Amino acid sequence: MGLTTSLTNAVSGLRVNQASIDILSRNVANSGTPGYHRQALNVVDYNSQTGSYAREVGTDRAFNTSLQTYYTRQVSDTANSSVQASYLNRLQSFLGKPGSAGSLDTLLGKLQNSLQGLATSPDDYTVRAQAVQQAQNMAETLNRLSGSIQELRQEAEGQIATNVNNLNGMLNSLSEVNGRLMDLGMTDGARAALLDQRDRLVSSVAEIIDVNADYRPNGTVALMTRSGVGLLDQGVSRFSFSSAGNLSPNSTFDPDASKTRVGQLTLTTPSGLTIDLVAQGVIQGGELGGLLTLRDKTLVEAQDQLDEIASGLALAFSTNPANGKPYSDGVSNGFDIDLTKLQPGNDVLFTYSENGVDKRVRLINGPPAPAYFDATGQQVVTLDLAGDPAAVQTTLAGLFPGLDIAATAGNLRILDDGATGRTDVKSAVSRSTSTALQGDGLGFNLFVDQSNANYTNSINGNPPQKQGFAARISINSAILADNRLLVQHEQSATLGDADRANFLIAQLKDMKFVSGGSPAANSGKFQLSGSLSEVVGQVIGFQGASIGSALTKFEDRQLTLNTIVDQMESNYGVNVNEEMARLMELQNAYAANARIVSVVKELLDALYRAT
Repeated sequence: MGLTTSLTNAVSGLRVNQASIDILSRNVANSGTPGYHRQALNVVDYNSQTGSYAREVGTDRAFNTSLQTYYTRQVSDTANSSVQASYLNRLQSFLGKPGSAGSLDTLLGKLQNSLQGLATSPDDYTVRAQAVQQAQNMAETLNRLSGSIQELRQEAEGQIATNVNNLNGMLNSLSEVNGRLMDLGMTDGARAALLDQRDRLVSSVAEIIDVNADYRPNGTVALMTRSGVGLLDQGVSRFSFSSAGNLSPNSTFDPDASKTRVGQLTLTTPSGLTIDLVAQGVIQGGELGGLLTLRDKTLVEAQDQLDEIASGLALAFSTNPANGKPYSDGVSNGFDIDLTKLQPGNDVLFTYSENGVDKRVRLINGPPAPAYFDATGQQVVTLDLAGDPAAVQTTLAGLFPGLDIAATAGNLRILDDGATGRTDVKSAVSRSTSTALQGDGLGFNLFVDQSNANYTNSINGNPPQKQGFAARISINSAILADNRLLVQHEQSATLGDADRANFLIAQLKDMKFVSGGSPAANSGKFQLSGSLSEVVGQVIGFQGASIGSALTKFEDRQLTLNTIVDQMESNYGVNVNEEMARLMELQNAYAANARIVSVVKELLDALYRAT
C-alpha cells in the first residue's frame, strides 16, 4: 500500500469519525426530546483502482413502520377511552354511590318513609310538611342531575369545536411538512428533524380522530380515517363544526340534518365533497369520537333514565286505576272498560289466556303506531282510544282475533271466544291521570310539569312529554301552599283520613314501569322495568357498571399504550451510556487515523529531504 493510499484512508476515516461524532452529539442533546428518533451515520466501503476507503452516504433514522402504525392506532383508542372515562367519572360523582346521602335510592327511600309516617299521622302538620319536603328533595335532585348531564353535554360540544380547530391546524402543518420533505436538496439532519415533526403531528392527529397512516418512500405521509375517508394526500380535507348553542334534554342528534338539534360536524374534501361525519358514522375513535359518543349516546341515555324515574314518580302519585266491570252475554265473558277519563298517554291493561298461555296487553291512548312487545313480554298497542270507536274496534279485532272486542264512545268491551273455549279474559283496568287535587280519586298531581301542568306521559307531541321531564319536574304549587291536600282527597274528608297515604304507598310498591318504546327505538339501550324502587336501583346499578367498565377499559388501553411506548423508546430512543461508549470508540479511531496522517507526513518529509 502506498503512502498516498494510506493518507487517503486516514483522511476519510477522520471525516467519517467527525460526522459520526456530530450525529452522536445530536443524539445526546436530544435524548430527552419527545418524539426524537435516534440517528446513526450510514458508512460504506468505497473501492477504487488505487485502494478502498470509508465513505458516508447519509444518515439512518430509527423507524419501524409496523410499530408506528400500531402506536398510532393505540393512541387513538386510548384517547377515546380517556375522554369517556373522564366524563363518566364526573357523572358518577353527581349520581353518588348507592345508599349515600343525596343518591336517588336514598331520597326515594326517605320519601317512602315519609308516606309511612303520613299514613300513621295524617293529621300532623309536621309529618305532612316532612312528606312535602322529601318530595321536593326528590324533584330538585332530578332537576340538578339533569342539569349536570346537560352541562357535560354542553362541555363536550365545546370541546368538539376546539378539537376541530386544532385538527385543521395539524393537518395543514402536516401538509407543509410533506411539501418540505419533497425537497431532495436538504441536509440529512434537516430531513431527520422533519421526519420527527411528521411523526409527532401524526400522533397528535390520532389523539383527536382515528387515522390510518401511509408512510411513503420519500418520507411523506397520507392519512385517512379507519372507515376509509381521506384526510391528507394530494390535498388537505377540512373539518367544520357548527354549534347548536345551548343544549337541553330535547337537543338530540338526528340523521336528518334538518331535524338534528346538536352541533353538526362535517368534512369537506379537496374536491369539494361535504360529508356529515356523524350521520355517516365516519369517526370510529380518537377523542373526537369519544366526545360524540358522550354527547349523542351515553349522556343522552343517562338523561332518558332520569326521565323514566321522573315519569314513574309522577305517575305513581297521579294515576287512578279503575278495574273493568265484569260483563257476560250468557256465552262470552269479559269486562267493560270505561275510557271517558283517559287522557293522552294514559292506558288500559288487560290480561287473557289463549290455549292455556297467559298474555298481557297494554293499550296506550295516543297517535296510532305499530304494535310491539316490550322488555317484559307485554304487547303494547298505541291507538286513539278517544277517537273513532269503529277504528279502535277494527284495529283491536285484527290484533286479537281470538277475542270478541267491541268499542263504543267512552267504552271498550273485551270478551272471550265463548263456547269455543280457546281464550279467557282474566283482568282489565284503565289507568287515568287525576285532574284535580280533590274529588277525583285518591291519586293526585303532587309532581307536575312546567307551569303546574298535569303530567300524563303524553306521546302526542314532538318530543313526547317524558323527554326532558326530569329537568322540569316540580311540586304542585297548591300543595306547597296547603299541605292538607296530601290527605284530604275529598273536601269533606277529615285530616285523620289515611286512605290517600295508604294508596300512595301501594302505588309505589305495586305500579310497574317499562322504559322506552318499540324495540327499534330501544336498540342498544338498557331496558328498565319493575316498580319505581326497582327502576331507580337499575339506573344506579347500570350507571355504576357502565362507569366502572369505562374506567377499566381506559386503564387497559393505557397499559397497552405504555407497553408500546416502552418498545418505541427501546427502538427509537437514545441510550446515553451506549452513546458515550460509542464516543470513546470514535475518539480512539480518530486518534489512530490522526496518527497515521502524522506518520505519513513524517515519511513524506523524509523522502523529500532524501531527494
